[in-house]
Amino acid sequence: MAPVHVPRPAGRDMPPDRPSDRLRRENSTPQPATRAISLGQMNDILERLRQLEQSTPVLVALFDASDRLRYANAAFRTTMFIAEGEDITWEEMVRRNYHAGRGTVINTSDIDEWIIVHRSRRGKQRHKVFEVDFHDGRWLLVTQVVSDDGWMLAHAVDVTAFRPDERAMRLARDRALYASYTDDLTGVANRRFVGARVADMLEPDGPGGAFCLIDLDQFKAINDRFGHQAGDLILRDFAARMVREVRRSDCFGRVGGEEFVLVLPATSARAARGIVEQALDVVRQARALTAQPDFAYSFSAGIAESRPGDTFADLYSRADRALYAAKMAGRSRVEVEQDRPPAAVASAE
Repeated sequence: MAPVHVPRPAGRDMPPDRPSDRLRRENSTPQPATRAISLGQMNDILERLRQLEQSTPVLVALFDASDRLRYANAAFRTTMFIAEGEDITWEEMVRRNYHAGRGTVINTSDIDEWIIVHRSRRGKQRHKVFEVDFHDGRWLLVTQVVSDDGWMLAHAVDVTAFRPDERAMRLARDRALYASYTDDLTGVANRRFVGARVADMLEPDGPGGAFCLIDLDQFKAINDRFGHQAGDLILRDFAARMVREVRRSDCFGRVGGEEFVLVLPATSARAARGIVEQALDVVRQARALTAQPDFAYSFSAGIAESRPGDTFADLYSRADRALYAAKMAGRSRVEVEQDRPPAAVASAE
């Protein structure tokens, strides 16, 4: 007669459950199946995505870091009056439609000033949502997403029928928020907006980067000689030139008087110096006062590179010391912070 096996009751005379046993059981748990996608399949997926984007009424556009349109679906091209395959920048598109009285409604009598104001903040935030109205009567809700290297993906959906009674209130809110981040005299970003971009750069998972403090040379003497109206003209001229020189990923703003700031995310101090020196060359050639055709102006700049744990005040302080060094070296130049402790720098001043 064959022996009968009687199973041992659970938990009786059993060795205790060891961590290694639990880990082994967890690792043996079936995982979701994954499937490799071939190049041909990926191309097919991308083609289907392109076909769907071309047929959707949602506007889709991709701009590179220099704000040149690299891709636009049929809805975007139709709404913004762009021919298929046309090579155009955001500024060129805006100017053309403004003068033709079509596309986005732009309430200004000075399109140059409007572009300066909007370029100083366009694409400076990683994610932005706002509403715009069009000459054809439509209202669109626009979503912009910006990569670390400055490429921007924009989607816009028609919200004309969505709570039209609240539209004026939403537009007023957006305009008030925009104005709160704008310097009244020059139209560029103000200290509040610049501070927020520095905070983004310094986040634990942020890109880090460089911070540049800029001061117009001998500005008080300019005001004393030519008057404050001339001084305001120079400030506006300088801001307009700088906005055209900086990258989309950078943020340029006025923080007070003749003092400006340039925030350069994911940029070393050395690379930042090259960018600012190129801008200085452009500014030296400017002739901002038509009544004084021989008058030229310049600026001095100090650059600090972010370090772990930095605050806005830390960066500002180090950049300010570098700016002081630029002025002591003769002005009209760019200096980078030196790796010296604050006490050593203070004694040198």
